[in-house]
Amino acid sequence: MYGKGAKTAKHPVSSTNVERHLPHIPPHAPLTGTPTLPASKSISNRALIIDALSGHACRCANIAHCDDTDALRHALHTTANTIDIGAAGTAMRFLTAFFATQQGRTVTLTGSARMLQRPIGPLVDALRTLGADIAYAGQEGFPPLRICGKKLHGSVLTPHFGQSSQYFSALMMIAPYIEGGLTLHLADIATSWSYVELTAAMMRHFGAQVALSPTDITIEAGHYAATPFTVENDWSAASYWYELLAIARRGSLVLPQLQPHSWQGDAHIAELFEAFGITTQFGDRHARITYTGGTLPTHFAHDFGNIPDMAQTFAVLCCALGVTFAFSGLHTLRIKETDRIAALTAELRKCGFVLAAGTATLAWDGTRGTADPLPHIATYNDHRMAMAFAPLTALMPIVIEQPDVVSKSYPDFWHAWEQITQ
Repeated sequence: MYGKGAKTAKHPVSSTNVERHLPHIPPHAPLTGTPTLPASKSISNRALIIDALSGHACRCANIAHCDDTDALRHALHTTANTIDIGAAGTAMRFLTAFFATQQGRTVTLTGSARMLQRPIGPLVDALRTLGADIAYAGQEGFPPLRICGKKLHGSVLTPHFGQSSQYFSALMMIAPYIEGGLTLHLADIATSWSYVELTAAMMRHFGAQVALSPTDITIEAGHYAATPFTVENDWSAASYWYELLAIARRGSLVLPQLQPHSWQGDAHIAELFEAFGITTQFGDRHARITYTGGTLPTHFAHDFGNIPDMAQTFAVLCCALGVTFAFSGLHTLRIKETDRIAALTAELRKCGFVLAAGTATLAWDGTRGTADPLPHIATYNDHRMAMAFAPLTALMPIVIEQPDVVSKSYPDFWHAWEQITQ
């Protein structure tokens, strides 16, 4: 539903399932309305695992409908022996731990070609220490996995989970159902710690006893209680609307079901975008974002370790506005749906921006190259590449290749885009 209702298109958008032509947004387009937002994928995926562990006793509303969450939901309800979760990385990690606890059930977890290249070894090693029966059905350290569910026994572990906070979350959620509970000593601060805090908050909501400290995560044995729960909307998805107004330097949008005190780490964008002229006002179950102007920063430096999914949004934003930047904390971007650091470097180069990439860093010192006459942005089967580049059309026309990839997290994105920008 849109605040101003359906609008008559002022510039046609050519679209196929192979590519979507996005013209330059005309300067008279007001950029007002109420775009639909999806429910939080991160919260939905955790709610589904907790509900399954409880024996489906929880009452969860507003669960996301997108490829990743649908894959997880299907896996939790199917009786098949082989489960293909496609490109859903969160599902692979959460289900590995979940099925390890399901006594008497044997499954093989597999996925897309890219999924079979994404590491799972550290989580498997930790689960084996707890007594899990997991074998690699292909390359050591990677999916597919053959998992024979059994009773797990509590222990004190010191896992090295630098590659992904999802390993921590996967273990944490099953911990109440491990005999003796579980204590995780932190060898170092977990990557994307905000997601660990999100997991702990949700577990507590459903009755689990969870203690976080700078050195340990301790979870008592127990069970999840049947507690009503409503998933809030997705702050990651909201970032693309913030980005659009900041690049266009105008507009005001109402974003429904966003909370000021959110469990989502990506809610931090409300503060970050203040430097780019966007103010956020919270009302009754919504946030209104408005471009109010101001002087842009000459340089933007930020550690994205806690909100890595926002790196693409801010890289495109800064280039479009001519703001040099230095981003750190990006080591997980190399093992996402694609190598996001390499992808950003390649696709922004097509738009005339020459970036410098490191193992876990990305920077732009203002160096320009010759832009393609009509940049064709490859999405690499990565939903965030498509959505992060779309607002660049406030600056120049582009073509998004494989635009339907947005269905991974935000199936209604292009419909909402057309309503707001035309």
